[in-house]
Amino acid sequence: MRRFLLVTALVALNMTAMAAKKTVIDRIEPTDWYVGMKNPTVQLMVYGQGIRDVANVTTDYPGVTIDSLVRLDSPNYLLVYLNLKGAQPGTMTLNFGKTKMQYQLKQREMSGDKRMGFTNADVLYMLMPDRFAQGANHHPQIKGMRPYVEDRTKPSLRHGGDLNGIREHLDYFKELGVTALWLTPVLENDSPDSENGYSTYHGYATTNYYRVDPRFGTNNDYRRLCDEAHQKGLKVVMDMIFNHSGFEHPWTQDMPSKDWLNTPDWLNEQQSGRDPMTGFTANADGSEPQKSKYLQTSYKLTPVVDPYASKIDLKETVEGWFVPSMPDLNQHNPHLMRYLIQNSIWWIETVGIDGIRMDTYPYAYADAMALWMKDLDDEYPNFNTVGETWVTEPAYTAAWQKDSKLSEKNTYLKTVMDFSFFDKLNQAKNEETDAWWNGLNRLYNSFVYDYLYPNPSSVMAFIENHDTDRFLGNGRDTLALKQALALLLTVKRIPQLYYGTEVLMNGTKEVTDGNVRKDFPGGFPGDKHNCFTKEGRSKAEGAMFNWLSRLLHWRQGNKAVIEGTQTQFIPYNGIYVIARQFEGRTVLTILNGTSKPAKMEVARYQEVIGQKGKVRDILTNRYVDLSKDLELKARQSLILDF
Repeated sequence: MRRFLLVTALVALNMTAMAAKKTVIDRIEPTDWYVGMKNPTVQLMVYGQGIRDVANVTTDYPGVTIDSLVRLDSPNYLLVYLNLKGAQPGTMTLNFGKTKMQYQLKQREMSGDKRMGFTNADVLYMLMPDRFAQGANHHPQIKGMRPYVEDRTKPSLRHGGDLNGIREHLDYFKELGVTALWLTPVLENDSPDSENGYSTYHGYATTNYYRVDPRFGTNNDYRRLCDEAHQKGLKVVMDMIFNHSGFEHPWTQDMPSKDWLNTPDWLNEQQSGRDPMTGFTANADGSEPQKSKYLQTSYKLTPVVDPYASKIDLKETVEGWFVPSMPDLNQHNPHLMRYLIQNSIWWIETVGIDGIRMDTYPYAYADAMALWMKDLDDEYPNFNTVGETWVTEPAYTAAWQKDSKLSEKNTYLKTVMDFSFFDKLNQAKNEETDAWWNGLNRLYNSFVYDYLYPNPSSVMAFIENHDTDRFLGNGRDTLALKQALALLLTVKRIPQLYYGTEVLMNGTKEVTDGNVRKDFPGGFPGDKHNCFTKEGRSKAEGAMFNWLSRLLHWRQGNKAVIEGTQTQFIPYNGIYVIARQFEGRTVLTILNGTSKPAKMEVARYQEVIGQKGKVRDILTNRYVDLSKDLELKARQSLILDF
């Protein structure tokens, strides 16, 4: 008992001493917050040497109460939970012992239900800020960042694209006809470059969740981009990552609590000399580093839904690190998850994004991610989030969609990515469409499982992205590309394009991912080839751009494609036909899936054609006579609108 009283007295004495001196606070996250939210609670993460042991935190700001203080394992963090139920906008004073901090409460620009997300009426254009365009007044070196190199001759190093470069080309997107921009992550990724070519230009290793990477610009630049995009009728989708952070995030150097990361024990071995490429520290004698405490994800996502999954398989999937340089976050820590949820809300309110794309969705804990989605859905019922679910089986993907009957618990995730469409289409382009399984039969046999989706119109389809080979590979087969795009832009999906496809950008991942993430021609000073202008495009590039632009502008507001029913016909004589119909209007997509001429027997499709005669092919603006059989050229595509 005496020992207990002595310890208690020492703790009290220490708290009193802390209160007597001025506490140094490095930063508070979120940097500010908004009143009028449905959930009035906000968590403040306070960073500062010894801040955990401050005796008390107070405020006399009207309508604000301090619900609780959470003292974590590290002495350098303190969580303050505020209730803002009765608060009005203004600047409140928070008292941390003798230290006073000003904290701003802001007025929301609109209620959550007025924020409209992307839908299948949109076409998303995915781009990488580092590789798209460089704006005026770009700074090749930013003070305060870890060493990095901008070298456009190296596919895996930074090239110097930025947010202003994107903003300066908003009219290009309007000319093309897309309606939403999906930018790969723009948040700070302050990891050092190395001589072996490692770089985080891709953005998927966050080191500050409340700061745009200075190499891309500032938070104000991001807000300006969103504002000007909205003025031109363009939406902006933000890429986020809840599964992991960057190794250089303060949480890795000083974990707030012992369970902030999954399998964190091996971090103690990584004190200095860490190779940013491998994430490991070499031993002093040059031998291989100790990796016994490191857990690598298996990259196999099936255990998350497998009813027979072993514990070790599930653990490796969701608790293993994606790569050694990206620490795996433990979303089962409720304070970490509240931090991440708030961060997504903050960006919606602060810069006005219109949607979120969540990276590596099934690698994080499903119940925690469902909590995030439910919170977002409650606050923003018309907002939209798409999750990356990289499995090519429709049954797997469908189980992740909101209200799925295939899942025991609701995920609340409105949109999932259709990797089945991507996979089948990229197989079909190299095959002849036969009477059973090959070629475009693969697409038909994928769409037959749409009954598994609660909402097939809220599934995102794509033919390529930053993690895959370009659809064109190392060639320029425009016939196959046109078939892929004609299908993508007329089926019951949210379509996503990858930057540069419209001007025949190609490449494969065989040597490096950087070869499918090349610079957009004309986006950087000194470029002699400029695809942003009609005059700068080659004949082939101009023809592809014009073809796709015509299709995209036709799709805008087209209710047959956006709201219509979908009827597909089993490929017959190598020809695949899909009809979209709405209130008397029909859109007929016709693809010859063979490398030879083929005849389309019109009588077979009378249920969707009726007694039509000549109708317009929107791809060529020519008329086609549906009163007789059609002779199709090899790999020909038609989109008939009547």
